Amino acid sequence: MRGERRKPYVSPHWVTDAWSAITDARVVKVVVDAAGGDNAPDEVVKGALDAAGPQLQVIFVGDEPRIRALLPPGVQHVSVVHAPDVIGYDEEPATAARAKTESSIVVGLRTVHSGEADAFVSAGNTGAVVAASVLYVRRIPGVKRPAICTIMPAMPAPVAFLDVGANAECRAEFLRQFAIMGQAFAREVMSIPEPTIGLLSIGEEPSKGTPEVIEAHQLIAGDERISHFYGNIEGRDIMNRLVDVIVTDGFTGNVVLKSAEGVAGLMAHKVREELRRDWLARAGALLIMPALRRLKAEIDWEEYGAAPLMGVDGVCFIGHGSSKSRAFRSAIRTLTRFVENRVNEHIREEIQADHVTAA
Repeated sequence: MRGERRKPYVSPHWVTDAWSAITDARVVKVVVDAAGGDNAPDEVVKGALDAAGPQLQVIFVGDEPRIRALLPPGVQHVSVVHAPDVIGYDEEPATAARAKTESSIVVGLRTVHSGEADAFVSAGNTGAVVAASVLYVRRIPGVKRPAICTIMPAMPAPVAFLDVGANAECRAEFLRQFAIMGQAFAREVMSIPEPTIGLLSIGEEPSKGTPEVIEAHQLIAGDERISHFYGNIEGRDIMNRLVDVIVTDGFTGNVVLKSAEGVAGLMAHKVREELRRDWLARAGALLIMPALRRLKAEIDWEEYGAAPLMGVDGVCFIGHGSSKSRAFRSAIRTLTRFVENRVNEHIREEIQADHVTAA
């Protein structure tokens, strides 16, 4: 059943303000893949050090001599685990995850699985992180496929968007579980008490879309654990924030996400170009510069840092390959909120209750 559209939120910054708040006094231990990403290890180490503190301990995995050379003397709340191997972007993910057991990705995820750390973050090969998570951390019982859930900039506040790359093809049941996991993420991390779910399709009518999307609409609408299902939404509705959580398959989600990044880059370039066109535009730029800085902060993906791999039995965040220090700092802040609010425990409860009902 199509739900009612609720009032928009006051400011897009309330999400990140919430992430910055400490919700309890526990010490969170985060494993950081210092070998993953285009700017590793320098930017990775810099960003993680900015986030480290008494309540947030960082465990770097990667080439130990290179990492230690970047650490300041007497640094606290930081340790290093040597991982001599690296999974490259050009390697087949599942094969590399099985073969390269001494890679930074595998060593880091095993550290989480053993209970020595609470979470893992990497900007390395996304497919390898997904494959290694399923192999070494495993899925939450009842979860059929994990999904990458990102925060998508929208007005007047961001939306949760999944899947954006873990599953190129999805059955209807997978999409229904994505809705359940996205609901938990929006509620526990984004502090939305009653998130509204939307299913991305090519038309608003329940009969529009692929056979999998049509069936998924029926499954989500009939699932009592999904409190507020808006129904189908179209691509134009994403940035208008018609719903709080958008569900789609990983192929479509990845194309949408990267298209949005491209449009944001184009608009930023065109604005700079126009403001440099003549002396009057340059003078006006000085007046609107504070507003432009605020706009940049609202649409900048580095504000959110990384996206959680929902559905695996451990906290795993995946960052953009081009991530710099600010993105890593933001990612660690986000995953700390994820750990403290025990999102995986809520997913486990809801998925297993769903499994019992379906049986």
